[in-house]
Amino acid sequence: MTATDFDAERTYDGETFSAVEVARTDRTKVVCGYFEPGQFIPVHAPSSDVVVHVRTGTGVVRDGDDEHEVEPGDVVVVEADVDRGVRADPDSKLEALLLTAPPPTDDEHDPVREGLANDEFDPRNP
Repeated sequence: MTATDFDAERTYDGETFSAVEVARTDRTKVVCGYFEPGQFIPVHAPSSDVVVHVRTGTGVVRDGDDEHEVEPGDVVVVEADVDRGVRADPDSKLEALLLTAPPPTDDEHDPVREGLANDEFDPRNP
């Protein structure tokens, strides 16, 4: 069993969102995500489902071509192979629990690294 205190894991980074991995198996990966205002996980489409549960703050979750405004208590599920990304609103920190199943591969995160390096939420549509 893994038990994690979301608040105790809280870590912010002034440069990019902070992802604290709290559990991983061959089937799932669980991350506590902490975003300063305007920070984001760039759009990418790995071969895994993702569940995003917003704990605090406001922002958007990309689901294909749609962007869903989110607030505390919201849960968004994006299926595998569909574009997804998470972005905090410009005036709000955002904290969310992210569960992916199965865990994405390192290669599937290339668009994430590219988007962060170029400060682009959607590296394929700058």
